[in-house]
Amino acid sequence: MLSFRLPRDGVLELVNPLLAFGQIIVSVGLMAAILLQSRGAGLSATFGGDSSVYRSRRGIEKRLFQFTLLLGALFVVFSIATYVLTRPAA
Repeated sequence: MLSFRLPRDGVLELVNPLLAFGQIIVSVGLMAAILLQSRGAGLSATFGGDSSVYRSRRGIEKRLFQFTLLLGALFVVFSIATYVLTRPAA
């Protein structure tokens, strides 16, 4: 399966299927990680705990935040690699 991209000059370009698949996987994981975080409430509030004061991230919340940053960085790397490694179709 090949993905195609049509740039401004009208020349069809091929996108590496592994890069496209990797970017899709990373983007789905990034969306899931972002949706698991709730603004103003910790992960414990999702399961019934309530905290109205600000506190630092601990435990699973900290790991989820770090994982979200990692997925964001991977998404940027995949995007740049796709742009750089896209070759014109013959």
